[in-house]
Amino acid sequence: MAATETFDMTAIRARFPALARPGRDGRPVVWADAPGGSQMVDTAIDAVAGRMRAGASNTHGVFPVSEDIDALILDARRAGADLLGCDPHEVVFGQNATSLLLHLSRSIARTWTPDDEIVVTRLDHDANVRPWILAAADAGATVRWVDVHSDDVTLDLDDLAGAIGPRTKLVACTLASNAVGTMPPAAEVVGIAKQAGALVALDGVHLAQHRAIDLHGLGADLVATSPYKYFGPHQGMVAVRAELLAALTPYKLRAAPDEDPDRWESGTQSHEALAGTIAAIEYIAELGGGGDRRSAIRRGYDAIESHEHRLARRFLEGIAAVPRIRLIGIGDPTRVAERTPTFAIRIGELDVLDTCRALADRGIFTWDGHYYAIEVFDRLGLLESGGAVRIGFCHYHTVEEVDRVLEALADLAR
Repeated sequence: MAATETFDMTAIRARFPALARPGRDGRPVVWADAPGGSQMVDTAIDAVAGRMRAGASNTHGVFPVSEDIDALILDARRAGADLLGCDPHEVVFGQNATSLLLHLSRSIARTWTPDDEIVVTRLDHDANVRPWILAAADAGATVRWVDVHSDDVTLDLDDLAGAIGPRTKLVACTLASNAVGTMPPAAEVVGIAKQAGALVALDGVHLAQHRAIDLHGLGADLVATSPYKYFGPHQGMVAVRAELLAALTPYKLRAAPDEDPDRWESGTQSHEALAGTIAAIEYIAELGGGGDRRSAIRRGYDAIESHEHRLARRFLEGIAAVPRIRLIGIGDPTRVAERTPTFAIRIGELDVLDTCRALADRGIFTWDGHYYAIEVFDRLGLLESGGAVRIGFCHYHTVEEVDRVLEALADLAR
């Protein structure tokens, strides 16, 4: 399918079987919490099942199924490299992004001392905060926090610049907030950190559903993603600059491989998940018209971005007309390029869990709470009162679904 400004939504939605799930009123439900995990594309479902049907084996055996697994892992690294703008030997797989960041943080912190500092932000998911804080505590290093602007929940770049100094060893920052959709200016964040000689750890889990990521283009040291957020199975995938991988010593078993990136992958991987991840990445390339996969992926994301801008503008313009609804984050429809179509709201004094239940009764699936973005809700004074209701769209959602959500919210806000 060629990358155009408007998708063939009938064709797109046919690729996601879960989207046809009927609600109580007979209409398909609206899966309006894409940030919590996208639905899986049909080819990824088939790839997972196909790998399992073909037989299970561990790696490096002398029989065909094991050789197939070895080839699959290499193919998965190549696909991951095309997605994240790196080389195949810089791609590390694991159970999930959180586990991989905990694993990497322990090894990176081996070199830290009590004189060192790290920088984390209040915009981030806890998976790109707590691993670094725990590692800093083990080393006796100091943690410095970067604040957000309370009005539009964007990263305070002046605060970032002030937090980074000659003792900074690492800066951890999200590429997009899984709670409010804010996309910090990644190149600027990396540039400030690199001027101080610090490593940069980026959380791309939320962004990878919506925009292209280029590790080398950004000049960062690592970026974490989760394929189940971008139309694949549950798994973690991190791209780590080769020089950094080689310089670190992982916590691993003696019998585990000694070569990068294999030595970072603890135990036996989910080979069926690797097959599904390849298929999910191939799907994004299909959206870009095929051809050279790395280029096609970028075109696919361009098409995704164009469609999602339309959805975001529709939602922001609609929500502004509904009384009693508080939108947390960027609300200006002209600023959709600064955010993903992920929205945190509260309706008057209505409990957020009750709001989600009422929406579920209308066939609209959303989420309540803090979604592990603990710091931002604490900073905004919303943590103890339940956080917010998260509503998130992606490229397989339609304008009609956005309108349906807006209609339900307006009904609840009366």
